[in-house]
Amino acid sequence: MQKPAAKIRFKAKLLRPATPKNATWAFFVLPKDASAKLPARGMTTVDGTLDGHAFQATLEPDGQGSHWLKVTKAMREAAGASIGDTLTLEMTPAEKQAEPSVPADLRKALAADPAAKALWSEITTVARRDWIQWITSAKKAETRERRVASACDMLASGKRRVCCFDRSGIYGKGLSAPEAAE
Repeated sequence: MQKPAAKIRFKAKLLRPATPKNATWAFFVLPKDASAKLPARGMTTVDGTLDGHAFQATLEPDGQGSHWLKVTKAMREAAGASIGDTLTLEMTPAEKQAEPSVPADLRKALAADPAAKALWSEITTVARRDWIQWITSAKKAETRERRVASACDMLASGKRRVCCFDRSGIYGKGLSAPEAAE
């Protein structure tokens, strides 16, 4: 029997993203020692509390060896929190990882390729997340289109994982926390 994961507890300042200017969400960057207690350097789903109010969310890698948490307006309001407040967070890795949202372009491409779609349905949630992150991290539209096509080709040929993808963002610098507004 697996023992339950220990709670990770820390305090962090609630930040407003610099862009978009009208964002209704906020974010925290986890302290590195708190992030180090998580099971993965990449995306990971956690169950937690924000000043005592329960939530489930997927942490994103910040490219600096830690993670960041997007705090929705609903989460912020439930905790009675304002931008700039220092709040107490408790979290544990979720028993089941949250299923990622499949972008429309990838969903359309998978629908047109039965072999790719069949393998997509078989691979793990984490593998699907990696494929999506690899596709959405493209900076140019042409690169993204090429990655969608390549993903379908690789999946159709039996490739379960995207190769050489740095899910922490540390090496490729392709992932980061939002920049905080002043």
